[in-house]
Amino acid sequence: MKDMISDHLIAEQPWYRPTGNELSLFEAAYAARMPVMLKGPTGCGKTRFVEHMAWKLGRPLVTVACNEDMTASDLVGRFLLDADGTHWQDGPLTLAARHGAICYLDEVVEARQDTTVVIHPLTDNRRVLPLEKKGELLKAHPDFFLVISYNPGYQSLMKDLKQSTKQRFGALDFDWPEEEIETEIIAHESGVDPETAKKLVEIGTRARNLKGHGLDEGISTRMLIHAGKLIAQGVEPVPACTMALVRPITDDPDMRDALDAAVATYF
Repeated sequence: MKDMISDHLIAEQPWYRPTGNELSLFEAAYAARMPVMLKGPTGCGKTRFVEHMAWKLGRPLVTVACNEDMTASDLVGRFLLDADGTHWQDGPLTLAARHGAICYLDEVVEARQDTTVVIHPLTDNRRVLPLEKKGELLKAHPDFFLVISYNPGYQSLMKDLKQSTKQRFGALDFDWPEEEIETEIIAHESGVDPETAKKLVEIGTRARNLKGHGLDEGISTRMLIHAGKLIAQGVEPVPACTMALVRPITDDPDMRDALDAAVATYF
């Protein structure tokens, strides 16, 4: 198990550009062992932020990509049968709680509510995890910390966190960075020059203004980085933007024409 948790240590510093006071607030929450909820659109830097903070705090990071088929056993663990008989295998949540890692449940509302309730005993003053199948009440390691994320823009009344879950967390709002900061991020992460990065950000800003007017979600910082990486590889800007920005985000012909026109304005 110790070898398993050591695999989750982050060896090199993940680059992260702060946009406000999120670093100090997260550190304060960690010191108080107050679970944290990250709220914001897809591709705005939530996961990179968690990776950066895990590195900064020197804690292993156990990440779980939540989905609707995930069961409580997928989080907590289960008995497995092999040639030597039956043995218990910790799930990612149990592994983190047992060894003092940060457990990051990404897009937590994608999991069923009857699955996510297993985190409740870990998110109040009890800090325990009942392993009912094993007959063990696991007391969380003092360094264990729980972080969840989700995109409020995608949620519906049928797919949201219970209030009994939400109120166990402190929350940090994430959004698209200001243009100057996002330009710095694109240039650093993709390798394009600042002028090209600025043009990509301006395309992203125009596309985000179409959210709710034909687009479910705006072009993310991650997508802009993808476009920048293609350009840095020698791809011409227009086909790079078509591939990385326009085609993935919509199949509507009129919306594609509008986005293609935005790209043509800058390139």
